[in-house]
Amino acid sequence: MASTSSRTLRLLSLLQTHRYWPGQELAGRLEVSPRTLRRDIDRLRELGYPVNAHRGVDGGYQLAAGAALPPLVVDDEEAVALAVGMQAATQGAVAGIEEPALRALTKVVQVMPPRLRRRVDALRGVTVATTWGGRRDEPLDPEALIVVAQACRDTERLEFGYTARAAEATDRHVEPHRLVPLGRRWYLVAYDLDRHDWRTFRLDRLTEPRRTGARFRPRELPTVDAADFVKQGIRGRPATYEVEVLIAAPAERLAHLDRWAVIEPDGPERCVLRMSGDDLDWPVFALGTCGADFEVRSPPELAERVREWGTRFARSTEV
Repeated sequence: MASTSSRTLRLLSLLQTHRYWPGQELAGRLEVSPRTLRRDIDRLRELGYPVNAHRGVDGGYQLAAGAALPPLVVDDEEAVALAVGMQAATQGAVAGIEEPALRALTKVVQVMPPRLRRRVDALRGVTVATTWGGRRDEPLDPEALIVVAQACRDTERLEFGYTARAAEATDRHVEPHRLVPLGRRWYLVAYDLDRHDWRTFRLDRLTEPRRTGARFRPRELPTVDAADFVKQGIRGRPATYEVEVLIAAPAERLAHLDRWAVIEPDGPERCVLRMSGDDLDWPVFALGTCGADFEVRSPPELAERVREWGTRFARSTEV
């Protein structure tokens, strides 16, 4: 039997991973009786965590927003800074931490009181997102990101407006599965209830997501995982440029590009990089991070763009 303190921490962790827990299921996870669970819930309330109880046959518990931030080891100023920083991280401000930043952001927002939410919104409103290479993707609404993330976490059906590429806006009703950060974009993998099939949705083309309150039993994804499903979908779409580059380095050295490109070994000391896209600045930037010689196989425009960058860089070193 776990100690009271460790069990309380376990209970808090479970309450943070789902929006709502049926009482019997929560007690089963903790391997305690419903009476002991009620005592543990009361202990959390005494510590300042706002836990709502729903009575009845299907009764349960959920962690809710309170009048003040629960007693984490942060003050109000730090909580606002954390929320804004994590929102920036979900946009790719620091590569590789988008998904954990979103999980942390979802937990903080869930218990953040309205007065702090207003401060976060105000600060975000006067912050300008940076871009590179002169290209600006469509802005991603952090509130929409949070709503979709919570629906995925709670296996709750979702409704939203969606505008596909070169298509009219449509209304979608889906069972959300996972959010996938890929490159500079976020994708939602979900089962489309109207089209009776799995679909990938770009979040910057998604508007006014609404949680319906209807829970669902998760379906089996037809690929290894959600990231693989998104990559397969992207590879199957027509793109302006199909990039292929031979690189004089083993595939392991290009592992940092796996989220944006397909890396295939071509012998022990060489590999082939393939990418699809509508601009060439990002492939040039990616090649610059390889730290190895390379040969552009296609398209010819990429070789020209590499020469342009090289000339510009060489000119900057001239005395």
